[in-house]
Amino acid sequence: MEDFKNLKVWAKSHELTLAIYQTTRKFPKDEIYGLTSQIRRASASIGANSAEGCGRRSDPEMKRFVQIARGSASELEYHLLLARDLHFLASEEFNNLEARALEVQRMLASLAHRLQPLVLARS
Repeated sequence: MEDFKNLKVWAKSHELTLAIYQTTRKFPKDEIYGLTSQIRRASASIGANSAEGCGRRSDPEMKRFVQIARGSASELEYHLLLARDLHFLASEEFNNLEARALEVQRMLASLAHRLQPLVLARS
């Protein structure tokens, strides 16, 4: 695999994480160890797992970490829905972050799909 910083999906997930941190600064202070922390960790986990997969230097390992990143992206999607329903996020903020999270999910799914033939061919 290549340097993780060259992956478009890593760049998108990093930008999303920066936006998540900025947005969650406005969450209630009593949520700092609750939903704020959960959203931030799920978001950061997407990029971190993409980076770790690249560091493993094998396609099967990369695919495994891409799948973990996809799980984190789904977790983030749920936490955003919860934040919206708790009125911590305005509709416009939610729509923007959700669209970005869904884009990252699609990119991860595409990357996992591209890795599949490589994993099968080497098995």
